[in-house]
Amino acid sequence: MDAARPYLAAFSSRFLLMLQYRAAAIAGFATQCWWGAIKVMILAAFFAASPGAAEASPISLAQAITYIWMVQALLALTPWGSDPEVAQAVRTGSVAYDRLRPVDTYWLWYVRGGAWMVSRAAPRAALMLLAAGLALPLLGLEAWAWGPPAGLAAAGFFTVSLGLAVALSSALLMIVNIVVAATLTDRGAVVLYNPLVIVFSGNLLPLALYPDWAQTALLMQPFAGMLDIPLRLYMGQLAGAWAWAGLGLQVFWVLALILVGRAALARVMARLEVQGG
Repeated sequence: MDAARPYLAAFSSRFLLMLQYRAAAIAGFATQCWWGAIKVMILAAFFAASPGAAEASPISLAQAITYIWMVQALLALTPWGSDPEVAQAVRTGSVAYDRLRPVDTYWLWYVRGGAWMVSRAAPRAALMLLAAGLALPLLGLEAWAWGPPAGLAAAGFFTVSLGLAVALSSALLMIVNIVVAATLTDRGAVVLYNPLVIVFSGNLLPLALYPDWAQTALLMQPFAGMLDIPLRLYMGQLAGAWAWAGLGLQVFWVLALILVGRAALARVMARLEVQGG
């Protein structure tokens, strides 16, 4: 427990610090409501204009709408770039201070990154649930609302999967952080990384709506574990053995990326040079 105390302190301090930015949370919520409404209208128009395609679709319109609102609610859990704190430390040279701390640099950055994402996502998700999950049905707009989970089992699997999604997002964030530390800039990493997250996490479109020939590869790749797998579990699309397989994929990618990240960071830090004075 004593060994974990510095990392728990780092997580809680970053989490509480980020929660102070209430205006940013409200602005992010408003923006995500806007984009969520646009995506919902596009999907509704697609389902209405293509009855045959809608009948053959692996998810219903109601499920797709719930998927979209949940994607918008959990958007901040998908790292679109590097941790800004790490990027600044690399640019200014203060990364040297992290090397001098009597803690493991990888785990320090890992827990800080996780706290940064969770603290940004939590208030926005709560506001989105109130708006899309409670307010819309009260206004008589049940067809456009965030629906409940498929059942108690689906809710339980989703809860576990959401925790694994945070761990996976933190591990993927660390890969980007390491690239930033190696290249001394976050521009290239962000440009290359953003499209991958948007397309392959399910942010742009539910992965179930992609072509059938791509479904296996889409489910197996690591980005699916950040959004798509938890949301499929919530809607009951992954149930029974498939639900356990989804959780297993998340665990596999978390462990694999942590192992790769630790090895890569050790190599980068061994060659790190800090200039200035």
